[in-house]
Amino acid sequence: MKARLPSLVAAVLLCGVASANAQDKPVHLKLSHWVPPAHPLQKAMEDWGASVQKASGGSITFNVFPAQQLGKAFDHYDMARDGIADVTYINPGYQPGRFPVVGAGELPFLMSNAKGGSQAFDAWYRKYAGSEMKDVKFCLAFFHDPGALHSKKKVVTPDEIKGMKIRPAHATIAAMVTQLGGTNVQASAPEVREVLERGVADAVTFPWGSVLLFGLDKSVKFHMDVPLYATTFAWVMNKAKYDGMSAAQKKVIDDHCTTEWAGRVAGPWADYEAAGRDKLRSAAGHEVYQITPQQLEQWRKATQPLEKTWADGVRKAGLDPDAVLKELKGSLAKYQAAY
Repeated sequence: MKARLPSLVAAVLLCGVASANAQDKPVHLKLSHWVPPAHPLQKAMEDWGASVQKASGGSITFNVFPAQQLGKAFDHYDMARDGIADVTYINPGYQPGRFPVVGAGELPFLMSNAKGGSQAFDAWYRKYAGSEMKDVKFCLAFFHDPGALHSKKKVVTPDEIKGMKIRPAHATIAAMVTQLGGTNVQASAPEVREVLERGVADAVTFPWGSVLLFGLDKSVKFHMDVPLYATTFAWVMNKAKYDGMSAAQKKVIDDHCTTEWAGRVAGPWADYEAAGRDKLRSAAGHEVYQITPQQLEQWRKATQPLEKTWADGVRKAGLDPDAVLKELKGSLAKYQAAY
């Protein structure tokens, strides 16, 4: 009888777990993003949802809504806040000034790669997310692989931006365009092809693979091969949806809103974007070109005022920008992703 005791105890415990899972009310999550279904983010969201569903014993189910089905790209933070969707993919840079701290990730020449960079960024931002994104439950944050300038004419130095019409990736790049004498054309990622084709914009700052995915390669033929910038992203969740879950279900969500998961979400996308550079390099009629060290130094000097602008916003939020940026750079170095 004693020999059977451990197995009996295990059986009782398993029954208890099964009973607890059975008592969890079914929860269905609407996961929303605004890029095409062919984008790597679609599979990342599907994989995340499937893992949540499995870990919850099936008490949490999900559907993914791509391509702005539930709302415009610019609105996805508020969609999570208001419960239009339960988990959304956001670009904080789409709303300049609203999230000053997270904007550090947008500063030029900061990050070398999105895999380690995303984990570094997520680990750093968790300290600030609770106050800066207090309307929602923060899940995770990540980068896409460093993006570049893609244009209808060849650009090698910052002074050549003067007079150009450029669709910026986010508020920080928009400030750069303005400082260099260019004009910003505001458009979300799904709208960029149209503004280029209509001649409303002469150039765009975009990650490499997405140039092809969104069909921008029909309009822009010159691609400056330098990691000019990165864009920050996050997944956020409706607070009421999370608060209505059982303790076991909340733990499942918490276990899927981690720095490890930030890396898992970013990894396939990083590979996809990096592959786009090689595809464009071999595409007929396209020129992927590097700039000289002297030209790179000109770009660095030209973009230095962006850090002051970011610092001013962080200071208004009651934080020390020097300390905040030092922490981010330290995290990037730790994850071998500093540029």
